Amino acid sequence: MRTPLSTSAAADSQFIYLTCQRGAEPALKREMARRRPDFRFSYSRPGFLTFKLPRSISLEKRLAIDVPALRSVFARSCVHSLGRVSGKDFDSEDFDLGQAVKRVWELAAREFEKDGNPKLSRVHVYERDRFDVGTREFEPGLTDCAFDIHRAIYETAPENVRVAFGSNADRLDAPGELGEVCLDVAIVEKDEFYVGFHRVVDAHSRYPGGLFPMALPTDAASRAFLKFEEGLRWANFPIGTGSRCVDIGASPGGGSQALLARGAEVLGVDPAEIDPRVLANPNFTHLRGKINQLKRRLFRKSRWFLTDMNVAPQYTLDALEEIVNRDDIAARGLLFTLKLFDWKLAENIPEYLARVKSWGFNRVKARQLQFNRQEIMVAALKKPFYH
Repeated sequence: MRTPLSTSAAADSQFIYLTCQRGAEPALKREMARRRPDFRFSYSRPGFLTFKLPRSISLEKRLAIDVPALRSVFARSCVHSLGRVSGKDFDSEDFDLGQAVKRVWELAAREFEKDGNPKLSRVHVYERDRFDVGTREFEPGLTDCAFDIHRAIYETAPENVRVAFGSNADRLDAPGELGEVCLDVAIVEKDEFYVGFHRVVDAHSRYPGGLFPMALPTDAASRAFLKFEEGLRWANFPIGTGSRCVDIGASPGGGSQALLARGAEVLGVDPAEIDPRVLANPNFTHLRGKINQLKRRLFRKSRWFLTDMNVAPQYTLDALEEIVNRDDIAARGLLFTLKLFDWKLAENIPEYLARVKSWGFNRVKARQLQFNRQEIMVAALKKPFYH
């Protein structure tokens, strides 16, 4: 960890900050070193990293740098820094939120009160992950603290800023619209904020910190529901009523529920039991057994293949390849997880994706989703993605 980015440093240099799943920082740093060696690592805390840009560039060019542009798998959000607000900056023993909020707007004014620059459409506030995903049942998401600070920042917005706010900007969990510019406030410590901005370019950047406002439904069969619900929103697959899907390793059925909620017809493949609530859905069929034990003719009408198997990446890829490479199976899309039992496996991600492309999928992307653990989600399609 190096010296934190100060307000004065931000004035002289340009930085970006990235958020990620807690524990994925080394993988993200190596990815950035490979993808953008010209971006110099500066500072990090668990789930939060900053990088110095190689040179000063215009606002519009800065807005063109985002997670898709970086082709990052492990970055949850990418923000252009305006500076840091710390409780140590104020003459008070206790953290003064009022002074901190005032300082946030002072930093924003430096960039967004200039003639010709884009206007801010909304304010995004979010905390870095406080625990590893799954520890103490922790799930990344928008916190009560983030909602409270958002309210304080929104209510003190200068009038010339407020008039340009987009629809429902008073709600932290309201999605931004494509093209909007958002003011970001990342809560790194309870008395330390990093302030910046980003442009909405895809599904995740519509929400603060790339965090979908989702919770596990009370009738969900398993946590896999969250993974595949987020994955389907991110992949933006045209899965709807009547879509024929195969869920490999379906038990107990949470992932299948995300498909069934869209009206899809699902073949759930697993030798283990399926939750009775899933079995009760007339659009679900349980094929009891392992995928390599079943006759391939069962899948000839299926177009979408999903899996979340707790096995090594090579096994998952072998199982999918054996199915989708058959001439009598016309797979249109794949959505699946690859488990990174050792973080060193992250180095192999380019090879994994190249293998999927070799099967004829011309659009392949990967991301460590909000509801992934030590794993990534891969989406592959045989036509262009639509964000």
